[in-house]
Amino acid sequence: MKSKSIVSFILIMVLIAAFAVVCIGDIQIGNFKVPSVLDRNRGIKQGLDLVGGSIIVFEPKDVPNATQAELETAEAVLRQRLDAQGLQEATTSIQGETGIRVEIPDMDNPEEALASIGDVAKLEFRYHYTDPAEDGSARYALAMEGTSEYISNAKMEYGPTDNNANSTYHVSVSFTSKGRDAFSVATANAVNKSFNGEAINSAIVIALDDTVVSEPSVSSVINSDGCVITGDFTADEASHLANVINSGSLPFALEAAELRTVGPTLGAEALKTSLTAALIGIILVMLFMLLFYRLPGLVADISLVAYISISLLIMAGFFIGDGIDSGYRITLTLPGIAGVILSIGMAVDANVVIFERIKDELRQGKSVGAAVESGYKRAITAVIDSNVTTIIACVVLFFFGSGTIQSFAITLGIGIIVSMFSAVFLTKWLLKLIVNFGVKNNWLYGVNKRRNA
Repeated sequence: MKSKSIVSFILIMVLIAAFAVVCIGDIQIGNFKVPSVLDRNRGIKQGLDLVGGSIIVFEPKDVPNATQAELETAEAVLRQRLDAQGLQEATTSIQGETGIRVEIPDMDNPEEALASIGDVAKLEFRYHYTDPAEDGSARYALAMEGTSEYISNAKMEYGPTDNNANSTYHVSVSFTSKGRDAFSVATANAVNKSFNGEAINSAIVIALDDTVVSEPSVSSVINSDGCVITGDFTADEASHLANVINSGSLPFALEAAELRTVGPTLGAEALKTSLTAALIGIILVMLFMLLFYRLPGLVADISLVAYISISLLIMAGFFIGDGIDSGYRITLTLPGIAGVILSIGMAVDANVVIFERIKDELRQGKSVGAAVESGYKRAITAVIDSNVTTIIACVVLFFFGSGTIQSFAITLGIGIIVSMFSAVFLTKWLLKLIVNFGVKNNWLYGVNKRRNA
């Protein structure tokens, strides 16, 4: 039992050390390189207040009474264009009654951004098929444009799409009379295609600014006032596709009402100083835990290293997609940094609550193993309750806030979830392994001898 515990403890230490090393980054092994999580290009994204950038406020051109729905559709178009250009760190939001605010970090020339995202969207429905006679190459022809001349409305719905189907999220598209005729011709061309007696794969491609957003297959001629686009959609994906389709029928163009470049609220040197201050604070907290709680404090410090490393790697997108170079990186802002620091404090606070319970159990004369088990059982409810209420607050801030408020909610939420894992599972596991080493002295678990006499 003792030897197994020692081996398990060493393996955990090696794993935590590996996370910490990957987090620090700048590791080069042959052609393989892991960047730091703070790398500007491949690490955690930095928001406008950290690196500066461009702000553009769009307003409807020659349309003084644009509706909220039209503004939301226009915002969806801008978001689509930003994503297509790899500017996922940019943020969009409705400003006032008629404005759409776009913030693009680390872009010093707003004119460049305006030229690439400010035009009216070009939505196309293309007849698409694969021709075996041309070595299986994809071929398509324009079926119709996604303007109000052809499409009257598109909306996300939930329910069965035929009498035998289960309820799913899908997009319902309504055509004008001209759109009905054009779509009927397009679907007729897409089906009933064959080569040497075999059917040819066909589809209708929906493209926004030449970027394919959906490619539903065609199984029969559609000659009706509308069609249904099905797929393995979530509610958000179906809603997004409906917004993209509606964007082709925008009744107005957008013009830039405000165009400016902003510097970082926190300069490069100030950011480095803040990170240094945060590091000093973490070291002081770790020393306090070690001196006051001794062995449990050492375990808490180890868990804190694991917690910080895992949290930062999650924000850098290391565990999602193609690793740290994926598109799932979190955009960090000044409030986001505050969220990280606050979650570190809550992680330590959870350990303090648990360790105090363990000390109470030891003072009552229980063995170390029984005290650890009982202390966790007594403290776990309070720890979970405090963290769950904070997560609920993060969810509310994320869905009802915008921009930097969402950044705070995301970083705090990630930190809370990871800290619950480190405090409830990792710390307990490490403590039990130490108990299995045969370390039974109460003083080493934070109980003073004079109190235990």
